[in-house]
Amino acid sequence: MQLQQIETKIYEIRGQKVMLDFDLAEMYEVETRALKQSVKRNIDRFPNDFMFQLAKPEWQELITNCDNLPEGVRFSPSTPFAFTEQGVSMLSSILKSKKALQVNIAIMRAFVFMRQYALTHKDLTDKLREIETKYDNQFKDVYDAINFLLQKDKQQTVQQSRKRIGFKTDDGS
Repeated sequence: MQLQQIETKIYEIRGQKVMLDFDLAEMYEVETRALKQSVKRNIDRFPNDFMFQLAKPEWQELITNCDNLPEGVRFSPSTPFAFTEQGVSMLSSILKSKKALQVNIAIMRAFVFMRQYALTHKDLTDKLREIETKYDNQFKDVYDAINFLLQKDKQQTVQQSRKRIGFKTDDGS
C-alpha cells in the first residue's frame, strides 16, 4: 500500500490524527465487523487515547465533509471506531496475519511522515512570521515617511489656495 493512499485515510478528529475502522479493515483485508469484534474482545488494550467511538454529530460532520467515504459505511447503523497512531499499532497485536503486519508498517511510516511534514511546515510558518515582522517594521518607516510627505504636500496646497493679502504684482504673486 502506498503512502499517499494511506494519507488519504487519516482524518483529524477531536484534534487527533486517526484512522477509521472501515478503512483499516479494508487495508487489513478483513470485514469491519470482524475488526470491531477483535477490538471489543481485547478492549483493555485500547484506552481512550488509543481508540474512541465517534459520536453521531462527529460522524454526520465527517460524512458531510468527506467525499472519499465509501457508500456502504455512510448508512451504517453504528458509528465507527477511530484509532490513533498508538491504537493502530496495538491492532497489530490482535490481528496477527502477515498482511496486518505489512499494512501496520506502512501506516506507521505514514504517521511518521505526516508528523515530520507538520514539524517542517511549522518551522516554515515561524520563519515567515519572523520575516513578516522584520519587514513590517521596515515598511512602517517607509509608510511614515510617505505620510509625512503627503501631509507636507497638503499643507503647501492649503497655503497656496488661500487668498493672499497685501500688495500683488502683475504675475499674481
